[in-house]
Amino acid sequence: MNEASLVGPDDGETIRLGPARIRILEDGSTTGHRLGIGEITLAPHTEGPPQHRHAQHDEGFYVVSGTVHFTIGETTHVAPAGTLAMIPPGAPHTFANPGAEPAVMLNTFTPDLYVQYFRDLRDMIADGRELTPQATVEVMSRYATVPATDYA
Repeated sequence: MNEASLVGPDDGETIRLGPARIRILEDGSTTGHRLGIGEITLAPHTEGPPQHRHAQHDEGFYVVSGTVHFTIGETTHVAPAGTLAMIPPGAPHTFANPGAEPAVMLNTFTPDLYVQYFRDLRDMIADGRELTPQATVEVMSRYATVPATDYA
């Protein structure tokens, strides 16, 4: 039997990663692991992860509130609320909230590979490891994701 999933505004799995909060809305269990969805809240003046490339999943970002800066290769795009950024496999990218207000994004993963990435980072912090760029890259590598140091 197929069951629908409804996640209310105070529901979902919440993962805190330093100045970022991720609320998992769909972990892939309802979609046959074809799609994962999270809500990311970035505190003001927050840098995102090191610029990186995914080999096995598309990633989407819809800016719900605030303004997010997406860096794709060497180009930074200022994305106010209402902006959608779709990142295909292989495209180098990162994001940040350099502004004075929180920013909220809806984040999609097709397939759902990256939901577990956030859980792994949470568990790493719970085990006493610091959330550094190097530690983030190490966890990314478990999900066919590598740092993007060239933009060819």
